[in-house]
Amino acid sequence: MTGLLDGKTALISGAARGIGRATALLFAKEGARVAVADLDIDGARETAGLIEKVGGKVIAITVEITKADQVAAMVARTVDAFGRLDCAFNNAGIAAYQVGALGQKTADWSEDAFDRMIAVNLKGVWLAMRSELEVMAKQGGGSIVNTASIAGLVGLPTSSAYVAAKHGVIGLTKTAAIEYAPAKIRVNSVCPGYIETDMTRDAMAQRGPEIMATTPFRRMGTAAEIAEMVCWLASDRASYVTGASYNVDGGYVAG
Repeated sequence: MTGLLDGKTALISGAARGIGRATALLFAKEGARVAVADLDIDGARETAGLIEKVGGKVIAITVEITKADQVAAMVARTVDAFGRLDCAFNNAGIAAYQVGALGQKTADWSEDAFDRMIAVNLKGVWLAMRSELEVMAKQGGGSIVNTASIAGLVGLPTSSAYVAAKHGVIGLTKTAAIEYAPAKIRVNSVCPGYIETDMTRDAMAQRGPEIMATTPFRRMGTAAEIAEMVCWLASDRASYVTGASYNVDGGYVAG
């Protein structure tokens, strides 16, 4: 039986841990050659090592996702290594606690914290898409999946810049999907709910019972469950899907 991504080359940012790592492992299992990228190169290499252990083809790349030259080099290195770029998962992102804004309301965010959040979670996605779209247009098509969030669909208290960035990711996704449909490039986003990763640790410590009370499944999701949606969107099984944002959230947004 062939895998969903047999013969394809994939690039995954934010692949050192969490959703990015789980997706990289699944992509490799489904037959893709994978480039794993992250600012944390040790984590990216660890992910690559896990793929190599099961016989997958992989390279690890260090990238600061807000730097245009590094992002362009990330995409170029992937193409140099594997000859093409069929699938991209733009997943690199940060949470409020990583910019010193944990628990802060809108007027309490510092300008530096706001700017860093937008730079990583929104501009970084655009920079990656810019290089990926150029390559895919030249080769005759491809599939891009961006990590948005339930925060791209609803408001979340004490998450102003994160919410703004993720709403922006969904807007970028929709616009690029329309623009590049003639080039046979599909662009979609995935909107995770509360997933068991480092990024949700502090929120769950502060408001875990409250969050679970508003999640119909009454549990957190796993990185592997997000990876399954990303893999399907990246594959040819989703050949008529573009401009869509799929929430994988245990019913949170439906409540």
